[in-house]
Order: sequence, then structure tokens, then C-alpha cells
Amino acid sequence: MTDNPGWTSPGSTEPADGAPPQAARPAAAPGPSATTALPGDAPQEPPAQETPAPGTPHDTPPPTQWGAPGAPGQGGYGAPGYGAGPAWGASQPPYGGFPGWGPPPSPKPGVIPLRPLGVGELLDGAFTTVRKYWRTTLPLSLGFAAFSQTVQTSLDWWARQSGSDGPEITAALVPAVLDLLLGIVVGGLLTIVVSKGVLGAPVTLREAWQGARPQLGRLAGLTFVTFLVFVGVMVVAAVPPVLVLIVSGPSEGLGVLTAVMMIAAVLVMIWLWILLSLAAPALMLERQGVLTSLSRSRRLVRGSWWRLFGINLLTSLIVGLIASVAVLPFVFLASAFGSPDAFAQFSGESARNLTLPAMIVMAVGGTVVATITIPINAAMNVLLYIDRRIRREALDIELARAAEATAPPAAGWAGPTVPGQSTPPGA
Repeated sequence: MTDNPGWTSPGSTEPADGAPPQAARPAAAPGPSATTALPGDAPQEPPAQETPAPGTPHDTPPPTQWGAPGAPGQGGYGAPGYGAGPAWGASQPPYGGFPGWGPPPSPKPGVIPLRPLGVGELLDGAFTTVRKYWRTTLPLSLGFAAFSQTVQTSLDWWARQSGSDGPEITAALVPAVLDLLLGIVVGGLLTIVVSKGVLGAPVTLREAWQGARPQLGRLAGLTFVTFLVFVGVMVVAAVPPVLVLIVSGPSEGLGVLTAVMMIAAVLVMIWLWILLSLAAPALMLERQGVLTSLSRSRRLVRGSWWRLFGINLLTSLIVGLIASVAVLPFVFLASAFGSPDAFAQFSGESARNLTLPAMIVMAVGGTVVATITIPINAAMNVLLYIDRRIRREALDIELARAAEATAPPAAGWAGPTVPGQSTPPGA
């Protein structure tokens, strides 16, 4: 078992631990020469017709008689070939009550069952991860959100007091860069937390950091490459309108061309967003490089783009609804400080007339919202990656083995204590 059990990508040269040994060949069945008498049967000479005919299997059981020969009302039921049946008067199982019907339940060592997941199970797994591992997930998102909101509010206040364009540009760029860098760290740590939650293993902040630290540099590289891809799409979309503007100058057709190219660019970026959405979990859990993880995401998404798009869209709507409900009390509180523009900020518009107390209240509200929503989004992305690998590569089998290998022994039974005893007392 590797130091990252259960997540090895297909094609790895490392032997898989826990493979079941080859079943031994069954022992040869006893020949027909030995005949065992049933209790209560009178000794009798074996009839000559009981000798197996050529081609008859050697393990065919001897004929069973339902009663003593000549008993009234029972003649003819001892014909050979039907095997042993239940005794007369024995209770029969009810209709439909035969055991063994239906597949066994899927194992669920952690936050999700180890099988292909439905939309409801994915959402439940994301919320269960946040609830079960709140001691790890919430401090991560709270620290990130608090620092980001503090920097953003401080720069906004400084820009408003200065009244020049330079501080406003700084207030817009610096928080964006900090959010990007801190988001890489938080996203990597939350990926490790969710992967442990799938196996049902406990995880602390320190363990999450130790698991994520070797890949954080590559995760930063992946973020940078993805950013360049999206910028490249925008540049390509802007080239035709710019060329038309240079050649023929402003015209009505230029506006139409610009609108068409911008719409096309947005559609391409949405397509790329889903196509590359599983690259970060692949990089963190499979210990892949930047380009390999991008290619890995493309292969995993192939054939399920629309499903992933729908699930991501639904998750965004749910998270947005949660954010709106959570921030609404802070909006009313900020408006109580004489800042009606708090509603403008809540609706996404620029709020330039907020008082300092109102800005602080809105920053606290933003911190609360981000603390809740960041782990949900991260957990959903990792669970989608796991679901795709279960569907394409039967990852559930490897995860079940890894969960079994890391599971603690069952409480109350540490093994046989009496020589020859192989089951718990009272079982």
C-alpha cells in the first residue's frame, strides 16, 4: 500500500496490495464406492441400478426416499434424481422470502457510499464532509475569509479616503492576487480532508498540511496555466474585432462582430471550465504533474460533460442561495448604521458611500458566507472527481480495500483468546 492508498491512477507499475489470493482447486469428490446410510434406514442390499452410468457426475448424491418402502400414500416419491427435499410437515419459506435476492449494500466507510453516486448523494456527501470534519474545514475557510475580507476592507477604506485612481486600482488588484494564492493553499488542504473523509479516516489540520504540502507548488503552476488558457481565449476572441477596427474603422458591423466573438469566448470558457475542473483533485490525490493532470481531467470528463455541467450549475445555485440567506442579516445591520448602499453592495453594485462601521459589518458577513461556502464547493469538486473514477476505473474497489486496511479493529473483539476459538463468544 502506498502512502496515498486507493488513489493510484491506472497504468501505475506499482503492484496493488490486498489482491485476493488465487482460489485453491477443489478437492476431488469421493467416488461412488462409499455409501453412507441415513439414520433410521433399515439396512438393505444396494440395488444394482445405483451404479452410476457412464457420463454421470461422480458427485451425484444417492437417491433419497421420502418414507419407508410400501408406506401408504407415499409410493413413487423415492424416485432417484430429485435429491433430498424438506421433510413432511416442515415449514416452508414465504413467497418472496428466499434469501440472496438483490445486490448487497455498497460499503460506506466515510461520507459517501463506494459506488457510482447520484446528484443527491454528491450533495449529501459535500455537506456531510463539512459537518463531520468541521474542526478541520471551518478553521481553514474562516482563516482564509477573515484575512481576505480584512485586506479588502482596509484597502477600500484607504482608496476612498485618498480620492485618487491609484489606490482604487491597488484595492482591486491586491485582494484578487491574495485570494488566488491563499485559495491554492486552502483548496489543496481541503482536497486532502475530503479524500480522508471518503475513507472514513480522521484528519487534523497538521495531517492535511503534510499531505498537501508536496503538491502545492504544482497546484500553483496548474492555477497559473489554467489562468493563461482563459486569457488566451479572450485574446483570440478580441483579435478579429481589433483587426476590423484597424482596417475599416468603427462601424455597425464591428459592434455585431464584437458581441458575437465575446459570446463565443464565454461559451468556450464555460466548456473549458468543466473540461479542466477535475485537474486539481487529480494533481493532489494522484501526485501528477501540471500537464498530466490537465490531460487526466480531460479524459475523466469525456462523455459526461453535460452531467458535470448540470451538477456544477446546481451546486452554484444552492451555494448562492445559502450565501444570500446568510449575508442578509448583515445587510440589514449595515443599513442600520445609516448606509443604504449596503443593499447596493449586496446586489453586486459598487457601494461608495458606506460608512466605516457598515463596511466592517459587511466584511463580517462576507467572512461568514465564505466560511460556509468554500468547503462545500471544494468537497463537491473532489467528490465529482471520485465519482468519475468510480464510473470509469472502478475506483470503489481500491477505496474499499484502502478503507478496510486503515479501519480500526472492531470494538469488543480483539481476536480469539481461547485455543481453537475462531468466533466471538456468544456469536
